[in-house]
Amino acid sequence: MDIFWLRFALFSLIWVMMILQDSINTAFSVVLFAVALAIYFLMSLNKAVFSLFICLTLIIGIHSLFYVDDFILAFILFGYCLADAAVRLKRRQLIRYLLLTIVVSSISILKLDMFDGQIALVYLLFTLLLFLLNRMIVERKEQWEIYDQLLGEYRKLKRMNLAAEDHARLEERTKIARDIHDSVGHRLTALIMKLEMLSIQRKDKSFDELKQMAKESLEETRHAVKTLQSEENEGIATVVHLIRKLEAESHILVQFTMKQGVLSIPLSNEKSVVLYRVIQEALTNAMRHAQSREVKITLGKTATEDISFEIMNAVFEPKPFQFGFGLSSMKNRVEEVGGKLTVYQTEKHFIVSGMIPG
Repeated sequence: MDIFWLRFALFSLIWVMMILQDSINTAFSVVLFAVALAIYFLMSLNKAVFSLFICLTLIIGIHSLFYVDDFILAFILFGYCLADAAVRLKRRQLIRYLLLTIVVSSISILKLDMFDGQIALVYLLFTLLLFLLNRMIVERKEQWEIYDQLLGEYRKLKRMNLAAEDHARLEERTKIARDIHDSVGHRLTALIMKLEMLSIQRKDKSFDELKQMAKESLEETRHAVKTLQSEENEGIATVVHLIRKLEAESHILVQFTMKQGVLSIPLSNEKSVVLYRVIQEALTNAMRHAQSREVKITLGKTATEDISFEIMNAVFEPKPFQFGFGLSSMKNRVEEVGGKLTVYQTEKHFIVSGMIPG
């Protein structure tokens, strides 16, 4: 945004100088200047930029054709717009825009009878430099697109690798549980039956005590088997896994940061679900309202051993926001488990932050 205001200030300065020095009808010049400013502002939205450049060039051409008595500043303004177009437009669009600029500026030059071979040569060299600049920018954008694609594939492969490791670990746990159940469980059951028979035959209380100990051991074994057969479903690790899965399903890039000590915080299943739902709603809100492809999520550890979280996404068109159903539900969920939630918006970012007790 700071670069835009710098370009806007330079564009306005050239226009104002042209009005003050060369205009033969100040009123019409000011009107055309206002129209040009409106078009330049619309360019910041990055929509229909090529069409807006054409309109801007036609406005400058009309002004230089009918309302000025010198072409130097208009020539500089044409060059400035070409330089701006070299940064914003694609190669074919830039060529078409250059041809239009040459036609419009040539008509103005012929009308004012101000053709100069040296100026034409400078203009040609300037155009060549702009094409080189445009080529560098296009190549850089293509490199970034390839980088984003490779980064997405890398994250996808990393998630697949983690999923494969989880699957292998779960299979190993299931195998161990089955072995314990088949060997230790069956032997303890057989031992209990024998102790039952001995207690009936000999009427000795010591057999009852041994039988009770065997039953407790069998119950503990069954509990261990059940724990091994079930996948871990509590804690930050599960929340991270669910977020990565949500990232893959929603086709957005999540920059995930976990500060030191986060994984060591014990988090109940209920609070894990609340944390995940908050992040899920924030991601949905970013896609729906901010149209953002990239979201930054940060999980931290407070001085009181609680979980702190921050979900931040870029805002391209800042608008006043209100607590709708989704944000209100998020706030209520967090407060129900004793946490806090804050939602605010800056000029460039929409931020959801808060705390959930550990």
